[in-house]
Amino acid sequence: MLIFSHNNRSLLANWWWTVDKVLLVCISILIVLGILLTFSASPAVATRIGFGSYHFIKRHLFFAPLAYMVMIALSMQKLKFIRRASLLGYLAAIGLVILTFFFGEANKGASRWLMILGFSIQPSEFVKPFFIVTTAWLFDGQKQHPEFPGNLLSTGLFLFTALLIVRQPDIGMTMVITAVWLFQFFLSGMPLLLLGAAGLLGLGAVISAYFIFPHFQIRIHQFLASGGELSYQVKKSLEAFQSGNLFGRGPGEGIVRSAIPDAHTDFIYAVAAEEYGVFLCLSIIALYTVIVIRTMIISCKDNNLFIILSASGLAASFGLQSIINMASTLHLMPTKGMTLPFISYGGSSIIATAIGMGMLLAITRKNVHAEDKDDI
Repeated sequence: MLIFSHNNRSLLANWWWTVDKVLLVCISILIVLGILLTFSASPAVATRIGFGSYHFIKRHLFFAPLAYMVMIALSMQKLKFIRRASLLGYLAAIGLVILTFFFGEANKGASRWLMILGFSIQPSEFVKPFFIVTTAWLFDGQKQHPEFPGNLLSTGLFLFTALLIVRQPDIGMTMVITAVWLFQFFLSGMPLLLLGAAGLLGLGAVISAYFIFPHFQIRIHQFLASGGELSYQVKKSLEAFQSGNLFGRGPGEGIVRSAIPDAHTDFIYAVAAEEYGVFLCLSIIALYTVIVIRTMIISCKDNNLFIILSASGLAASFGLQSIINMASTLHLMPTKGMTLPFISYGGSSIIATAIGMGMLLAITRKNVHAEDKDDI
């Protein structure tokens, strides 16, 4: 235990005494729940599509520990490293997004995936955390050096990123990035008049997407439908919540996992509801809520604008994606094809989320900027 002594000056000891342990514990619990629910949800799906029963379980057991190690490694870094890594990571991820237009694998009407070393990777998942930290850096640069066009560069970066992702098309991811970027811009001092104009433009973009993208139009129609007109997966998901009741049918006793094609990814929340009941679902909501609210409180206590914008942006993205997934499962909004962070199966999703949370843990560490005087 000497390694965690207050007198120990090692990197690991310094990390242990400065990292926010509440955030770390909540994230760790979510990762464990993801492994548990993948054991419940994925065997039936794997068998149905011709793989072995433990195909997705084995992959998830590979990605989850890897994601955790990536998160811990990033959480030990200083702000200077986080800023530079986010810029390089953004450039690499955007390069991969561009490659999807030429070599991407089509799935459900969208070319968002690349096959690399036998694994299917969704580059847009990695764009999100790096984009959030990079734009926070630009907004902060404008405040520190008024002659630096940080706001203009951030706006250009956002437009470029949004156009690429909507071209795939990935409307859900574009909406998340847009919402988070506007939130960051507002925190950095965006005039209310400009925010209102941006809101109207966003509404116009959503209406345009309805007429341009057939799959988006179909999802809107399915959401507005009722009774027997509901989409098959949403109907089965709602049945799972009714069947699970307060305490659930018991581990492995659910039937929705055999009926829903995406039970291990987009609709894993329904599996949790059927097998473990409303109490587990509320516990999952509580974990996400604690992470988001605690991050907002910690960041707002700091006088460093970069910390405020990057931590708040990462937390908002994490919370918004969670809300979208759970609300879609409950038919409270149109389905978006988004994973439930750390819980749904998906290598790209869990690694990208771990990168975001690793940077978040680094940014919210106590006195993280005390030895980080370099503005670059």
